[in-house]
Amino acid sequence: MTTLLQRDIQTWRDIGGLHTAEEIAHQPAIWRALASILRSEQASLAAFLGDALSNPAQRVILTGAGSSAYVGEIVVDTLNAAWPAHIRAIATTTLLTHHELYLEADAPTLLVSFARSGDSPESLAAVELLRGVVPGARFLNITCNADGKLARQGANDANTYNLLMPAGSCDRGFAMTSSFSSMLLAALSVLGKDTDLTRLETLAQLGEQALRDWSAPVADLGSQPVQRVVYLGSGPLEALAKEAALKILELTGGRVMAMANTALGFRHGPKSAVTTESLVILLRSSKPLARQYEDDLLKELQRDSVAQTCLTVGIGGDLSADAPAWPDAWLAPLWLLMAQQYALHQSALLQLRPDNPFAGGIVNRVVQGVTIYGHDQF
Repeated sequence: MTTLLQRDIQTWRDIGGLHTAEEIAHQPAIWRALASILRSEQASLAAFLGDALSNPAQRVILTGAGSSAYVGEIVVDTLNAAWPAHIRAIATTTLLTHHELYLEADAPTLLVSFARSGDSPESLAAVELLRGVVPGARFLNITCNADGKLARQGANDANTYNLLMPAGSCDRGFAMTSSFSSMLLAALSVLGKDTDLTRLETLAQLGEQALRDWSAPVADLGSQPVQRVVYLGSGPLEALAKEAALKILELTGGRVMAMANTALGFRHGPKSAVTTESLVILLRSSKPLARQYEDDLLKELQRDSVAQTCLTVGIGGDLSADAPAWPDAWLAPLWLLMAQQYALHQSALLQLRPDNPFAGGIVNRVVQGVTIYGHDQF
């Protein structure tokens, strides 16, 4: 009988988690397919971007809402350090309420939108906002849905480039999984200076190994009740910690509370949330200096003996992989495989239906109930 993340296919179907389980497990294949897409579009992408990233006056805004915003937060510092352009990660949910703090009418601006469905009202409104406030603004839509409104409205616009993620990346499940990792790797590959797409093949191989080696211990961990989960990450991995924490909140329907912080910042108050019914997961950095600080905090937590369990994921961690010494943003999708699986198993433990933990519609796969107000009304 075929097993998938420690359960057989029929069991996942019976408990309403097959889509999410499949979408977590097929990410290495999605990453390979992404490499093929990027190779075929390399010339057209280069022509669209031109020398914008080399221009110190160029503004680049990485945007999205929820998980899509965390994509931008993970990659922004790596990209900003590589180019003279001014690159910022600003969520659509912030851009729409305080655009005057971030937009300049006379500054050349590229809005990079990360969107699974492309139907989120904030994503669509952010594009219209820039069209109205920044004449000549250009748009790079990194999206998983060719039929979404975001992709369709930019299809015939010379100032817009739709970069579509591989088929299968537009998750059918509630939580973003393969959509998240594919958009993250697309941003690094397209906007970064390192255009060696063989990295994606290496990551796919490492991802397959991680799924094989980690599935049993993560399933075991996920079978243990817990009230709180804390994810800690340094540098770009702080945003990964936010995404990992969000997966727990989403897939457990908020029954397991989760929070995220940095290894150094955790002592400054947030550590007070740790109880004997808490799991602390430290996402280890590829940077040796950061790991020294992380190791100090880990020893402190172990000495305190307050948390139910402390686990490390990443370079030299309890769950690790023979990964190259790449920047943390590039390795983030690998470590996220653990967090996604763990959230899935916690959802099953609570007897929820992971593909739709909010059957009552309190929270939706594509956000609803948002009224968009004109930026020039106030």
